[in-house]
Amino acid sequence: MQRRSLLLALPLLLAACTTTPDTPPAVAAPVPPKPLKLPRIGIALGGGAAKGFAHIGVIKTLEGQGLTPAVVSGTSAGSVVGALYASGMNGFSLQEQSFALDEARVRDLTLGSGGLVKGEKLQEYVNELVKNRTLDKMVKPFAAVATELDTGRRVAFKRGNTGQAVRASCSIPGVFQPTLVNGKRFVDGGLVSPVPVDTARELGADIVIAVDISTKADYGKTNEGMLAILNQTIIIMGQKLGEQELARADVVIRPRVGSIGSADFEQKHNAILEGERAAQAALPAIRAAIARWQAAQK
Repeated sequence: MQRRSLLLALPLLLAACTTTPDTPPAVAAPVPPKPLKLPRIGIALGGGAAKGFAHIGVIKTLEGQGLTPAVVSGTSAGSVVGALYASGMNGFSLQEQSFALDEARVRDLTLGSGGLVKGEKLQEYVNELVKNRTLDKMVKPFAAVATELDTGRRVAFKRGNTGQAVRASCSIPGVFQPTLVNGKRFVDGGLVSPVPVDTARELGADIVIAVDISTKADYGKTNEGMLAILNQTIIIMGQKLGEQELARADVVIRPRVGSIGSADFEQKHNAILEGERAAQAALPAIRAAIARWQAAQK
């Protein structure tokens, strides 16, 4: 009987002696890193008359690289391109519009005082292309910069009639008549903000890309008559003022459009190409600026 009990207990004893392998500790699944936040890119488009077609080349290149600006500011010629871009056009649409542009549609000559061009045609043309959107109804935040003639202060138009704001921004003294807005006279924004970097910041840009197409002073040619001296003086003043604001940009793009005259609209294709080349060359600097901004957010 005792032997039988031992035999029955033997399997239980053997089971108790059997060792079970240790259960490996649970390993937590790796947590994927959070995607880096992208900055809100602003583009500040400077003045330069027919040189302004270079802005289109810059925009095309940025879009092609996935660096599409979120906010736009513009002075003078930059306000024209900026308004159309902010209304929802992309770089290729801007290029199509530039090739279709008839100069007669934006130039209305007058013998009145204060300027040779009234600017009404330019105002109507811009409003037509933006489908009569007001500044506060743009697809992208946008501001056109002008100079209040009677106070000299910088004014960034962010609300109201888009074409009128662009007209004010483009009213070069002695060429355009001053633009009247709410009883105040406005002239070209390049007098106070040749490349509106600060305005782009005010619109909420984290990083500002400035596009400078301004004419540079030629210090070797100053004895060509009163008008030439006056023009040289204005260029020097604008250049010094522009340098201060450009220093506050994260990246400055300078298309090589110095050989294109202010009224040389036939050079629009070359200006666009120069804008593309300059933007392409600036891509490493832009990506470095984005990386610096991202590092500062950690």
